[in-house]
Amino acid sequence: MALPGKEIYRANDEFGAIYVFEDGLRRYLAFGGNDEQSCWLKTEPLVPQHEYSRAMLLVLLFSEPRQSLCLGLGAGVLNSCLHVHFPQLKQQVVELRPAVVEAAYRMFQLPCSKRLVLHTMDANEYLLAETGRKVDVIFSDIYGAEGLDEQQLSDEYLENCYRRLKSNGWLVLNCWREHQGSDALERLQARFADIRGCTTQSGNWLLFAGKQRDSQSSKQLRQKARVLGQKMDINLLGLLSRLTCY
Repeated sequence: MALPGKEIYRANDEFGAIYVFEDGLRRYLAFGGNDEQSCWLKTEPLVPQHEYSRAMLLVLLFSEPRQSLCLGLGAGVLNSCLHVHFPQLKQQVVELRPAVVEAAYRMFQLPCSKRLVLHTMDANEYLLAETGRKVDVIFSDIYGAEGLDEQQLSDEYLENCYRRLKSNGWLVLNCWREHQGSDALERLQARFADIRGCTTQSGNWLLFAGKQRDSQSSKQLRQKARVLGQKMDINLLGLLSRLTCY
């Protein structure tokens, strides 16, 4: 099924084509002609439009990050949201494809800022680099035209993420529901003290893994979700209701 709207941008690299389509007020980033990676609304440029992107923000109920690492950029809507609403946050973003970075800046208003630093390299190679600082939150969302990059669920990758987190850090993984039957959960449970999951109507399975167990009550989490949701204009309460502890 082709994406709606008119093609307004195209780039090519060794991994294939990168498209941007525009349909009224919406823009879509695609790897391949019918593979929607990101959606951006002109009237709400700081609000992630995909449900899974909004669900990733549930990690802010468990962490007040000063340093974050995002593995996989897409259109950068999540990063723009965090940049504006959390001025104390410094973001490191790793994206393999320079052409994706260029599209995010040119077509989706990704901010140019010292608080948002882009690295064009492989995510796992970045994790292995000794020069990187430990962070409070890692967002891992590595996809290509063929779907999820399977390294995201490997022992090596998860271990490297664990090592890059501070002692109270959290890892957020964007997977598909089909991965619920895999050993991804066991691999996380072998390393992390607090594991939670959230499924979306579009078929995503978000995993939240904390190095320390969070002791907030349901009432405290709901109150925090209400406040943060109002701040970002996102219904976090609805997403919180689908969050499951493992």
